[in-house]
Amino acid sequence: MNQTVLEQKKQVVGDITEKLRNAKSVVLVEYKGLTVEKATELRNKCREAGVEYKVYKNTLMRFAFEELGYKDITPSLEGPNAIAISYDDEVSAAKVTNDFAKTSNDTVILKAGIAEGKVMNADEVKALASVPAREVLIAQLAGVLQGNIRNLAYMLDQISKKNEEVA
Repeated sequence: MNQTVLEQKKQVVGDITEKLRNAKSVVLVEYKGLTVEKATELRNKCREAGVEYKVYKNTLMRFAFEELGYKDITPSLEGPNAIAISYDDEVSAAKVTNDFAKTSNDTVILKAGIAEGKVMNADEVKALASVPAREVLIAQLAGVLQGNIRNLAYMLDQISKKNEEVA
């Protein structure tokens, strides 16, 4: 093998490794039979969600996964694969790829993933995708807290009115 080609491949493996190291979550998808139009649509949806979607050779991804200790994901590296990488949160990559897979007529299949340093199978990735977005969870928490604060204020108001009547 040409030394220049070998150096280029080492560089790509280094790039993949760095991306995986900095990622909050990664989803490995198979894209067999995906048209160029649909692939562009998936890339656009990923971009809108802040997720990087990239196709690499399986061998190069295998080297990167193994270098970081994710050997459990390497058996999934068969067929045409791509990775969706989220740097912002653990849910985005799973959510966007799962939503697209539901409408893709089996041209996009979730195979595996990584979140919080743990390798996940396809079912775990789908479960992760069902978790509401961070903003939704914060809004739900704020609603619960607001309700409790409202109840406390009402209770304190009733106590003060009762004390005024007694005095």
